[in-house]
Amino acid sequence: MKLTKLGSKLLGGLATLGLAASPIALQAQAIGQSGASNSNVLNIPDNVVLMGQSDPNVRTATAVVNGTVITGTDVDHRTALLTAASEGELPPEELRRVRMQVLRNLIDETLQIQEAAAQEIEISDGQVNQRYQTLAAQNFGQQTEAMDQYLLSIGSSPASLKRQIKGELAWTSLLRRNISPFINVSEEEVREELKRMEAEKGTEEFRLGEIYLSATAENLETVQQNAAQIVDQLRQGGSFVAYARQFSEASTASVGGDLGWVRLPQLPRELSSQATQMQPGELRGPIPIPGGFSILFLIDKRQILMADPRDATLSLKQISISFSPGVTEASAAAKVETFTNAVASMRGCGDAESVAAGIGADVVSNEIVARQLPEQLQASLLNLQVGQTTPPFGSVNDGVRVLMLCGRDDPETVGGPTIDDLIAQKEEERIQKRAQRYLRDLRNDAYIEYN
Repeated sequence: MKLTKLGSKLLGGLATLGLAASPIALQAQAIGQSGASNSNVLNIPDNVVLMGQSDPNVRTATAVVNGTVITGTDVDHRTALLTAASEGELPPEELRRVRMQVLRNLIDETLQIQEAAAQEIEISDGQVNQRYQTLAAQNFGQQTEAMDQYLLSIGSSPASLKRQIKGELAWTSLLRRNISPFINVSEEEVREELKRMEAEKGTEEFRLGEIYLSATAENLETVQQNAAQIVDQLRQGGSFVAYARQFSEASTASVGGDLGWVRLPQLPRELSSQATQMQPGELRGPIPIPGGFSILFLIDKRQILMADPRDATLSLKQISISFSPGVTEASAAAKVETFTNAVASMRGCGDAESVAAGIGADVVSNEIVARQLPEQLQASLLNLQVGQTTPPFGSVNDGVRVLMLCGRDDPETVGGPTIDDLIAQKEEERIQKRAQRYLRDLRNDAYIEYN
């Protein structure tokens, strides 16, 4: 496994510590608000003259938060965990922005840990180590030492990851004590939601990831440039989950930007018009919206209250040929032509073994859920009748093969969420909104010194 992919998996694993993502984009609250009106509330003059010298590219990397020191090493180790989840080396300007965002996240994390301690919520070393071991088991097969070595190899440390785990556990515990018990969703409200879903049965809903960056009239151009740089890094292989966790200003940052399943009317118009044109795995942005910019990633889409064909179980036979090392192009082409003609002559799955034996091909039978196959093959297979095959695919190095459909068990029509499911979902949405205000209050009351 590549280190970059592993770094992304570790960050994705950490996202599961947070509460479920709200299915409504949080920045919708900013619709209709302009940056200028926000600044007018503060009575800021139109012509601002800064007193003293200021270089926006020079920022200190350490801070003291209510007496707790965040060191340059803390920032370095956390930055290394983020950059390891990206393909390639970050350019200097991008790395500078990442480090400043990491420092802001460390400040928030420190405030969360301090607040938990003030409220006598103890996050024990045992809890942190248990979660750390779970991540090790997911990525290294129970070998905690292997994950230790990996973190050190990328310039991070086990201590840095454990501190992040402690911060997320502390915040989750605070929300469960101070917010969750006071959230109420009526059954009547949920029944109305169920009626609406039934009325919209068969229409599409989308599972989206989002990175939201707020902007005002004064910093609009700078924020747009920052968003464009993030998009460039994502297109070059950067981890969407990692960048969402570090840069997004929506509450869903803690879960890697995952908005959950949403319908187009739930999104701002600017986002819904983009989402409806996207295919799973596609990235778009930066998209201007009232209050800032969004970067969208379409994780998946489905039809409301309808079974997804990709959940069908397929019985397949893989028929394949391989090539000897050093085979000439002409010989390989001739062998592929013989293979293609032989496959075309097969009279269904019962004929596969005998025909394959005659041309020296191998046959392997298996059952698999359609969505577990590469996306390019899913549509092809789901459109086949029993006994038909996909077009040949592969290469001289990997071998050439076809998949023959020998059976298909379609999924049952889904029954939709229960009342309890919807109550839990709406409660989580409201918890996340109050959590944002809670953290904002902690920031407002904090004493922070930058070194």
